Amino acid sequence: MSSFYDGGIFDLDGVVTHTAMVHSRAWKNMFDEYLAEWSERHGEEQAPFDMDTDYPIYVDGKPRYQGCKSFFDSRGIELPFGDPSDPPRMETICGLGNRKNEFYRELVNTDGVGIFDPTVDFIKALRDNDRKIGLMSSSKNTRDIIRIAGLAELFDEVVDGLTAEEEGMRGKPHPDVYLRCAELLDLDPTRAFVIEDAASGVEAGSRGEFALVVGIAHGDQEQALWDAGADVVITDLAELTIENMDGWFAERKG
Repeated sequence: MSSFYDGGIFDLDGVVTHTAMVHSRAWKNMFDEYLAEWSERHGEEQAPFDMDTDYPIYVDGKPRYQGCKSFFDSRGIELPFGDPSDPPRMETICGLGNRKNEFYRELVNTDGVGIFDPTVDFIKALRDNDRKIGLMSSSKNTRDIIRIAGLAELFDEVVDGLTAEEEGMRGKPHPDVYLRCAELLDLDPTRAFVIEDAASGVEAGSRGEFALVVGIAHGDQEQALWDAGADVVITDLAELTIENMDGWFAERKG
């Protein structure tokens, strides 16, 4: 058994579960609905939200309200930030972020939660080898999602959007949330890995000085993950094995 690492932290959406696509659909539903309302009122056409370009640049991996503000800023639409308690029809960043969450929960309740079997198998193998396992997600729905998916028992610690809000932590690409998860695990980042599919999350792991940051490339985002500071980029989750992880750490230490 490799002595290079004591455990690691997994992102949820796009690494453990298929909910990244559900999130992107929910964002598109909310943004397109609001952009149509805005265009009608202002007499100025706004192009629909683009899942291939807008989502990875402005939204993916970020806390809900930060992603919401980032996209509207890109379109030159100024909205008051509001308060997290704002109702979904309130025209604030928080209100519209909450509207997105309504769409998201509807989609999850309708379609369920898909999991990436290779990742789950890898986590189980790590646990069999006495590694500490953490889960990090910007989503405030994280605990519900892993409960619905039957995965709650896999993780020793969970840090999510609710934790970040309660403790005043900055979201990705800042490393705060990953470092907090490592702290709860009693895990030294220099002896731990991070597995992420979002460039903002890869950057967070790199800035947190984790020993190894593995990027999962879905589609054509390989270069973006390298640019964000990934040490390893893979395109197939089946590459997540104990043998490969041991080898990646050995290469880094060598």
